[in-house]
Amino acid sequence: MRKIFVFVLVAVLSVTFVNAQRQERPGPQPPPETGETFKVGMAGYTFVKFDIDKTLETLKTTDVHYLCIKDFHLPLNSTDEQIAAFHKKLKDYDVTGYAVGPLYMKTEAEVDKVFDYARRVGVKLIVGVPNYELLPYVDKKVKEYDMKLAIHLHGPDIKIYPDAEDVWNHVKDLDPRIGMCLDVGHDTRAGRDPVVDLKKYHSRVFDIHIKDVTAPTKLGYSLEVGRGIIDFPAFVKMLRKVKYDGVCSLEHERNMSNPFMGIAESIGYFRGVIAATK
Repeated sequence: MRKIFVFVLVAVLSVTFVNAQRQERPGPQPPPETGETFKVGMAGYTFVKFDIDKTLETLKTTDVHYLCIKDFHLPLNSTDEQIAAFHKKLKDYDVTGYAVGPLYMKTEAEVDKVFDYARRVGVKLIVGVPNYELLPYVDKKVKEYDMKLAIHLHGPDIKIYPDAEDVWNHVKDLDPRIGMCLDVGHDTRAGRDPVVDLKKYHSRVFDIHIKDVTAPTKLGYSLEVGRGIIDFPAFVKMLRKVKYDGVCSLEHERNMSNPFMGIAESIGYFRGVIAATK
């Protein structure tokens, strides 16, 4: 009987000790970007094959709180009620929709629709790709709506806006609210150095897409951040030097039918660079 009592007592004490250890463990720590002028976010295109619920679950898992909203999650023809419900869902996950896009604009009517959509969604930043000939009209719209437009550069894949220099040359004489989304992967594939381009054009960099690539050519392809050729420690140092205060959003474009391990690895690597780079 005494042996049984001792056995039960040891078992109870063991469970109590384990529970105490669990209770003493610290909660989630602040993300490494705390105190930086810039924030870490996610580009909605990463989840082109998934709904907003799976998107937000992934953001929660990776402790990301900023999302660039894509129109496949919140269509341009959404009603005010649908937009309100969408924001409620984001709020439940402690996520801020800080911008919309990328959105393509090939006519003035499409420009009108995009700006009205951004106004109704309640953001002040559009990541967009207007045709070159529409830029004078876009110039009028940013004044009318008091919004920023960040032109997304696409490397050598499409004919317009291949790199940061091309965007700069097309916007430098326009309203200062027209700038660029510096996609570091596509800029690299166009043969540029995103660290140098951030330094040169930072006054017009309103958004950044983070990704890594295998080569500085059209044949270079996207892969997990930290596995490619981009010098992210140098890039983080430049973010601080130019006092970039926007969002660095991961746009993960590898294994997009099952991107979740790659997303976690990329966010973890980028945050590790932020924490380790002085």
